[in-house]
Amino acid sequence: MSEEAKTSTAPQADPAVSVVGPDDGETIAIGTTRMRVLEDGSHTGHRLAIAESVLAPHTPGPPQHRHALHDEGFYIVSGTVRFTVGDQVHDATAGALVMVPPGAPHTFANVTGQPAVMLSTFTPDLYVQYFRDLQDITAGGQPLTPQAGAHAMSRYATEPATDLA
Repeated sequence: MSEEAKTSTAPQADPAVSVVGPDDGETIAIGTTRMRVLEDGSHTGHRLAIAESVLAPHTPGPPQHRHALHDEGFYIVSGTVRFTVGDQVHDATAGALVMVPPGAPHTFANVTGQPAVMLSTFTPDLYVQYFRDLQDITAGGQPLTPQAGAHAMSRYATEPATDLA
């Protein structure tokens, strides 16, 4: 075996494994919703982000919107989350998975009197920073107006779906 072949077969370091414990992760608070970022993309080459969200009872959720560059997934851990996709309404209960591809108008809300917990995925990870931006807006004492929300969305290839018929 040549010297070149010997050096190219040297053992390589294993990729780092990320473990987030039940009390770990970044917490983002927006109104009555609490989000725990489990993966912000820094361990996945920015291909995937994951967050756990707790929606308080009667949480209205964001305005219906579209993402241009990322898929969004929602796995319902507990409770019921109402998804509105265009003019269709889906009540997703524990164990349900809702996948939203780029371009699909959607929103979600907890219309029940019980908390709801969902696990969300963002592929790629770019939308996690949007939630940080919303928290910064409200932490600074500014109201989260539709205009402020739309402006924050625009920085992440997302727009309100106002042209729905």
